[in-house]
Amino acid sequence: MKTKPRPTKLPEPKSQTMVLNDAIAMPELGLTFPVRVAKAKLSALLELVASGQDVVITSDGEPKARLVGIKQRERGKVFRGMGDYLMSQPVHVGPTADEVIREDRDARGW
Repeated sequence: MKTKPRPTKLPEPKSQTMVLNDAIAMPELGLTFPVRVAKAKLSALLELVASGQDVVITSDGEPKARLVGIKQRERGKVFRGMGDYLMSQPVHVGPTADEVIREDRDARGW
């Protein structure tokens, strides 16, 4: 008599638990790692960042960098050039620049 295999819970990746063992909790900075750990376990740190956790990298106990995940941003308006914008502006009424300059020169007697 055959029995159906029972679903088993997969263990968490070892790389992530090893990285978390090397973490240092610094006030106001959150999860921090020394640069030597970051160099050795960059892939695991990227997994943490991709899951939403911010990571601070320190060197000689001083924070040097912050790894944050990339958020998909909403696409803004597409720039179509200035032509449509300029054509939508009211037409300037009055003398042109050439006319103003010519009038000024004539008034001075040049």
